[in-house]
Amino acid sequence: MLATSLARRSAVAGTNALRAVSTWSSVPAGPPDPILGVTEAFKADKDPRKINLGVGAYRDEHGKPYVLPTVKKAEEILRAAEPDKEYLPITGLADFTKKAALLAYGADSAPLKQGAISITQSISGTGALRIGAAFIGRHYPHAKTVYVPAPTWGNHIPIFRDSGVDVQYYRYFDKDTVGLDFDGLKADLLAAPEQSVVLLHACAHNPTGVDPTPEQWKIISDIVKERKLFPFFDMAYQGFASGSTSRDAFAVRHFVEQGHQIALAQSFAKNMGLYGERVGAFSLVTADPEEKARVDSQLKIIIRPMYSNPPSHGARIANTILGDQALYSQWEGEVQGMANRIISMRDKLYSLLTHDLKTPGEWGHITSQIGMFSFTGLTAPQTKVLAEKAHVYMTSNGRISMAGLNSSNIEYFAESVDAAVRGKL
Repeated sequence: MLATSLARRSAVAGTNALRAVSTWSSVPAGPPDPILGVTEAFKADKDPRKINLGVGAYRDEHGKPYVLPTVKKAEEILRAAEPDKEYLPITGLADFTKKAALLAYGADSAPLKQGAISITQSISGTGALRIGAAFIGRHYPHAKTVYVPAPTWGNHIPIFRDSGVDVQYYRYFDKDTVGLDFDGLKADLLAAPEQSVVLLHACAHNPTGVDPTPEQWKIISDIVKERKLFPFFDMAYQGFASGSTSRDAFAVRHFVEQGHQIALAQSFAKNMGLYGERVGAFSLVTADPEEKARVDSQLKIIIRPMYSNPPSHGARIANTILGDQALYSQWEGEVQGMANRIISMRDKLYSLLTHDLKTPGEWGHITSQIGMFSFTGLTAPQTKVLAEKAHVYMTSNGRISMAGLNSSNIEYFAESVDAAVRGKL
């Protein structure tokens, strides 16, 4: 007995000593990811009525992940072709990046026709942003400061800061109107130091779902030109916002048409449902093919030690869809279908809150916002009680993924919101 007790004490002492001398003993615990925290709480909830509105991925009418039929067909084509598993070049699958540039910039783009767009495949939109931030941190000849909208996608901030780029904010969201603070946006961009970098969400602003109108985009373009700002577009939702790939690319194409040299991050996670395949592209508009070649060489130097080269399977899927006219047309219909389902959920939710339940407050922003996300205007205490009492999960700032709503749960969600707003949950 004594020997056993001594052995246990010795083991505990040894463990404590190991902890005391561990190389990593001073590493602090990082804060939990707010969105992953919502998902974890949802998974732990056993109530059959539970709803997860935190996830940033499309769900079908039954609340299930959706694999596009065109993606399935493209995979069948690829299986029949029996492609090899060799490494791709550093900048990825050239056929894919060529088609990705065409999708974003349009067939009439002058820099595209001139061979002046430098483009590389990336590990989805996040990877595209990381490459772009690193390129700016290393090669942008002016102040290494980027102005991002307040609020913006949370990952934008560490992506730029980790690349040595200072992050500042410009006004974007008006909490009182639950819409765009266009006057504040204009004032802040006009006040930004010349030749600063400005990050712009091309469409379906995340997290608010609030986009400038085409006329407002034209004014923003003029301000960016006047202040000699450098526009960096994040386009994660082309086609997914309005259902039209051309309409959603308006801002990007207008800026290029007006002579701006832009940076562009593209993602095919949302519009092709290729979330886990990590398919994206990063591009820069250059002056001419000679400058493009020099930029290409520096992109390779950035990417090589970062991840060497991108994965091939997802790029081959996207390339197959974009390169086959029948598949491309079908894909455009599928993108339209996803966008339409989300728009129909917005219309239904607005109708339930405004007409059926007569929920206190103004809810027009539900239908005026666009894309996957909506800033509901719900407060942090209201989101907390919705999770605790109604089993409805969203981020504490009131952002919801509209894709999480469907005909089976939208009435329960609206009733729960109504009760929360009235203080009756």
